[in-house]
Amino acid sequence: MTETSTRAAEHSGMPYGVAAYVAWGLLPIYFKLLPDVMPLEMVASRVLFSLIVMMVLLAATGAISEFRRTLLHRQTMITMTASATLIGLNWLVYIWAVNSGHIVAASLGYFLNPLVNVLLGVVVLKEKLRRAQIIAIFIAALGVTVMAASALNTLWVSLILALTFAFYGLIRKTAAVGPRQGLAAETLILTPLAALYMVWLTHHGGATFGRDPATSTLLALSGLITSVPLLLFATAARRMPLSTLGLLQYLAPTLQFLLGVLLYGEKLSDGQVVSFVLIWAGLLVFTVDSLHAARSARTGAPLPLRTE
Repeated sequence: MTETSTRAAEHSGMPYGVAAYVAWGLLPIYFKLLPDVMPLEMVASRVLFSLIVMMVLLAATGAISEFRRTLLHRQTMITMTASATLIGLNWLVYIWAVNSGHIVAASLGYFLNPLVNVLLGVVVLKEKLRRAQIIAIFIAALGVTVMAASALNTLWVSLILALTFAFYGLIRKTAAVGPRQGLAAETLILTPLAALYMVWLTHHGGATFGRDPATSTLLALSGLITSVPLLLFATAARRMPLSTLGLLQYLAPTLQFLLGVLLYGEKLSDGQVVSFVLIWAGLLVFTVDSLHAARSARTGAPLPLRTE
């Protein structure tokens, strides 16, 4: 691929990436409108209504036959089962965190995510780290250590969100399946569990869907609110370099952090302030290094030596 075509592909993916991360950054506003909906019911609703959205989309674009081939491909479905499990757990923890007043802890998880991606590149893809990347990870690790010492009760939220979405992104980047077929397969895999839970919840009188028009409408919209950003993300991931996509990822946790502190009045402990300063410092080092590496790749300038 020529430099011109590479840049064109990157630019074509940029709007999708920006839209996905802005949508995710504003997602706490949606969940705060549904404080009485339990996290499991919210996840189940997202799965069921997302499946409806995806089936309509596949039918409208004439992709049903291609989706059937995806379902019949054993290895692809094993991969999609793994990604479905990861994104389902991510949704559950995130919704609980938002409605329990831990938006800041959730945003920390997504600030950590790019650095987890780097570690996955080293461990899974056997990539070499540049010196600046090692420094960035070390600084961020100090931030996590401070967080562990000062806010142990919410550290698990940040770590689970960072790890599940990092592994989810790795799978969706490498899986031999398109954005629409992949998301439709994931929702279909989760549908039996979601349907069984909703039947059980309704039978025991605990379901909030159907109680009033406003709540029911918001839950029904969860299909669009879930599917659209994931489709945008999957499209961007296949069109853009991971380094560029990683930089865009800071949009979502920044918006979440600002919402938690400025709109919903979450208080920051001294430990959280120190932790965020260290993690942001690590991200700054990581970002500057990534931009330098991308510029060097375009100009052909040598990069600093990598570690062995």
